[in-house]
Amino acid sequence: MLAFSNNEDEATTDRVIYLNDPTKNEPQKFLHNRISTAKYNVFTFIPKFLFEQFSKYANLFFLFIGCIQQIGDLSPTNKAGTLLPLSIVLLASGVKETLEDMKRNKQDTEVNNRLVKVLVGSEFEEKKWRDIVVGDIVRVENGQFFPADLVLLSSSEPDALCYIETSNLDGETNLKIRQGLQETTELLTPAAVAGLEGVIKSELPNNSLYTFEGTLRLSHKEIPLDPAQLLLRGAMLRNTRWVYGVVVFTGHETKLMKNSTATPTKSTKVERMVNTQIIFLFLILVGMATICALGTLERSLHYPFESEILMVDKESAPYHVLNNFLTFMILYNNLIPLSLIVTMEFVKFFLGTLINSDLDMYHEASDTPATARTSSLVEELGQIDYIFSDKTGTLTCNVMEYKMCSIAGIGYAEVVPDEKRARMDENGKESGGHFEFRRLLMNLDNGQATAPVIHEFLTLLSVCHTVIPETTEEEPDKIVYQASSPDEGALVKGAASLGYTFTTRRPKSVTIRHHDKDEEYEVLNICEFNSTRKRMSSLVRTPEGKIKLYIKGADTVIFERLAAQGNSYVDATNVHLEEYASDGLRTLCIAYRDIPEEEYAEWCKIYEKAATTINNRSDALDKAAELIERDLILLGATAIEDKLQDGVPDTIHTLATAGIKLWVLTGDRQETAINIGYSCKLLTEDMSLIICNEDTHFATKEYLESRLAAVKSGLEPTQPQKSNYQGFTSLFTKKKFDKVDKDADHDAEPLALIIDGKSLGFALEDDIKFTFLELACICKAVICCRVSPLQKALVVKLVKKNVQGAVTLAIGDGANDVGMIQAAHVGVGISGMEGLQAARSADFAIGQFRFLRKLLLVHGGWAYSRMSKLILYSFYKNITLYLIQLWFAFDNGFSGQTLFESWTQSAYNVGFAVLQPMAIGIFDQYVSARMLDKYPQMYRLGQRSEFYNHRAFWAWIANSFFHSLLMYKTMVWMYGEAAMLPDGRIANNWLLGQMVYTVDLLTITWKAALIVDTWVRFTFMAIFGSIGLWLIAFPLWCVVGPMLGISTELYGLVPPTFTSAAFWFGIILVPVMANLRDCTWKFAKRNYFVRSYHIIQEIQKYNIPDYRPRMEWFKKAVYKVRQNQRTKRTRGYAFSQNESGQANLIRVYDTTRRKPRG
Repeated sequence: MLAFSNNEDEATTDRVIYLNDPTKNEPQKFLHNRISTAKYNVFTFIPKFLFEQFSKYANLFFLFIGCIQQIGDLSPTNKAGTLLPLSIVLLASGVKETLEDMKRNKQDTEVNNRLVKVLVGSEFEEKKWRDIVVGDIVRVENGQFFPADLVLLSSSEPDALCYIETSNLDGETNLKIRQGLQETTELLTPAAVAGLEGVIKSELPNNSLYTFEGTLRLSHKEIPLDPAQLLLRGAMLRNTRWVYGVVVFTGHETKLMKNSTATPTKSTKVERMVNTQIIFLFLILVGMATICALGTLERSLHYPFESEILMVDKESAPYHVLNNFLTFMILYNNLIPLSLIVTMEFVKFFLGTLINSDLDMYHEASDTPATARTSSLVEELGQIDYIFSDKTGTLTCNVMEYKMCSIAGIGYAEVVPDEKRARMDENGKESGGHFEFRRLLMNLDNGQATAPVIHEFLTLLSVCHTVIPETTEEEPDKIVYQASSPDEGALVKGAASLGYTFTTRRPKSVTIRHHDKDEEYEVLNICEFNSTRKRMSSLVRTPEGKIKLYIKGADTVIFERLAAQGNSYVDATNVHLEEYASDGLRTLCIAYRDIPEEEYAEWCKIYEKAATTINNRSDALDKAAELIERDLILLGATAIEDKLQDGVPDTIHTLATAGIKLWVLTGDRQETAINIGYSCKLLTEDMSLIICNEDTHFATKEYLESRLAAVKSGLEPTQPQKSNYQGFTSLFTKKKFDKVDKDADHDAEPLALIIDGKSLGFALEDDIKFTFLELACICKAVICCRVSPLQKALVVKLVKKNVQGAVTLAIGDGANDVGMIQAAHVGVGISGMEGLQAARSADFAIGQFRFLRKLLLVHGGWAYSRMSKLILYSFYKNITLYLIQLWFAFDNGFSGQTLFESWTQSAYNVGFAVLQPMAIGIFDQYVSARMLDKYPQMYRLGQRSEFYNHRAFWAWIANSFFHSLLMYKTMVWMYGEAAMLPDGRIANNWLLGQMVYTVDLLTITWKAALIVDTWVRFTFMAIFGSIGLWLIAFPLWCVVGPMLGISTELYGLVPPTFTSAAFWFGIILVPVMANLRDCTWKFAKRNYFVRSYHIIQEIQKYNIPDYRPRMEWFKKAVYKVRQNQRTKRTRGYAFSQNESGQANLIRVYDTTRRKPRG
């Protein structure tokens, strides 16, 4: 609790808010309530945009070339030839960025302009959210979001209770209860609230969602405030007509916004590699320019032609080296392809369109198509190593369904599969298997031998809980159950569907309706659930006056408290529990005990003493409960399904087979998360669980270090370990953490790490985080429970920065997931029940988790292979053409003369050599979608960057050198400069240049045909159309160009070109000669250096049958044996509510009282 004082430092540690006194609040200059999630504003757009664009080295290089082109007579080409196309590229990118940011601004404006009722004088008036200030008293109505962080004063519910949904904050869609202070409970009218005078002193704004400290001073009384009174921005008021609250934090100082991060600028792994390789090309370009500049200097100093014919001054020649160097830099600048950036963006846009139009990823129920909101990251989908997923709303629907139960050793189910139905034995009696619920009702009504047990079982479900029944004046017969635990809500609904309806809760009793008869049970005591007890119990007095203990909990804690006599259903119940656990259902054991009056009277004294203990009250209450929770009689067990989204288990299994590791980061309780882990196949029966629930920094550090040491001692690395020896320099430098190798594989027992939010907070501190990361990366699965949105983002950043070469993807559906979605390399939002906050902040949006399978394996796999080919081919075609200029320089005395006519050369990347890479980038499929889905192991090609890496880059560069040299030398040998033409004229360099240009175009087009794996109509048009376009456009331009006064060099070139036998012989022979090496290497690679995708391509081509299902059946049989051995250890139980405080709240609740209208 915060104390009031007159310290001068008070303002730096506390926030003081005056109620109904804006005059005193105004001087404190509290932050406004407007929010902005946009990437840019008017002042930051230019610097941020230019920084982002010129972080691409290609753009930076062309800016440099464009600048030096403006210097005097340095440029052998047009002065605007570089700056103009660069400006167009930047303008297009700027328009794209502006449009995307306008969408964010529009969404922010919608939020800021929402309306809420604010107290003005003694009446409530509607104001926009952006106009709310700290100290305002607001009225929030049912179904509305809270506009800021509020302290609850009063509500329409008894004792200032209200229900809130916090799915945007912690991912949980079950309702939570908040309660105002007793002193403000009666403020039920605007006039009463307007007369409130007092001061709130609260903590400063922070990002902790689960804590709040403050005090409320009314007159001379100070009352402590805690999280039970705090209503957070982003949460929604549910099933409560209205609440009054005081604004304490606004805008970017609210706890939700404190957990958010700035919209980041993202680039892909492929783009970063392109940047690196552009540096390599720049060095090659510098080398070429240097060679030519030195060649010019050599000729100027020592060759008589320069000194005697051209009259070059030898003494000034060395001073022109720099000018010559810059001239050659300009001449060869297209060695680095500006068109590559444009082509990549264009192709990525189309690949994003293919994702948007994929009907396989369309969710019909919610009318939600897949959406590529940021198409620039599309190839990154093919290289994902780690997926960080939310649980609620992402993996699960957060809809609990009461599916099965075991009562008196007999199994019942809502729907019984044929293989689980009871069978007739030789005596004509039904035995084994399960019956449908209607059979349960028949047994109950017909007085079958188990009828008393069924009655006790269903009574327990409808009485022993902390659920509150709600009705409305409009529909008084419709009961809505409000439960802090969705499991408890499902059990109460299940009991109601079987005829035991919970109708009324009063402070000291509950009423159930059975056979149209109301029965009231007096609630004497409630022993609450916590993670240590793993059970909850109620002591009730029945209508007959008997005292009974009703208890439900995990099988392990119930079985060890059973009475030695009178439990004849234990074995049968245990069999059913194993079945339920193997189906991934959440189970609870149900038991009871009759309590004698004398025993209860004695125990009640012990309980009351424990309840009034000041220190360690919860431990004292647990010990008191132990005394009465014994000698239990087992009634049976329940099985609840936390309904997974469709296809989640298969998707997770497939992604794991693809080599992708999945980490679940959830705000849910640990037990809930583990249960879901098993049901969705993230955790398997053969995994050993490492569970970290430590309360201190040092305990967490010791635990993680001990577990890591134990795991490492049992590992045998399959790859040689890197030496940690750092030599002499290690004496003077601080030892740096070696990044974790994402591809390291170990022969060890499969492990899973489970860690709670408190321990994770310690594990993310500097001295522990690398230990945690190393241990987590060894594990096959990681689950982090009770984590805040900020912790989610920190975990993603830890992996992103410290795992070598790892590409991360975060997927979620609520505002609590926005931080990790933005922190990951790729963010995927699910347009789900929790709203569109995640989808709006994500790079991609899908309707269901299962669509992630096709998004990554198919669209990601294709995009990566397509972009790899596109980039390498774009480098190849440009370098091949412009290296010919280098070989020509050796023949023209390094004069700077170009071999190709300028406009023809400019059209190379715009018209004649642009369709080939586009066809490859948009339509090529190295294997079909069906094969990528059937063989998810193919995805590892992208993870390991096997299609596009530095080795592949240099191989293509070497091929460019070979092709360009072969083309130039062969054509010079075949035709040559100064060859005699039929009309007596001498052939010039332009004639030779256009012939070499034609040969080059044919050669690169044949090369494109060699690397294409899938031919579609557009591929044929692009490949053969490019050649046809040149053969038609060239003669036309040779006529039209000179007539327009441009391209005069081409005048009269058509007849000698097309009548020359050397030309036709050259365009047939040279491309074949150049690509013969490529064909030979392709043949050798497929036959002698086989890669995995070669095999899959042949399976696809020849439709070879796959015999793997036989092995799958064998594996299933082995796992079934292991599963039976481990079921007891891994069986989940169905509790997920808050650990304390629930009993106190329901003990003041009376559903029979009329609610105030406010």
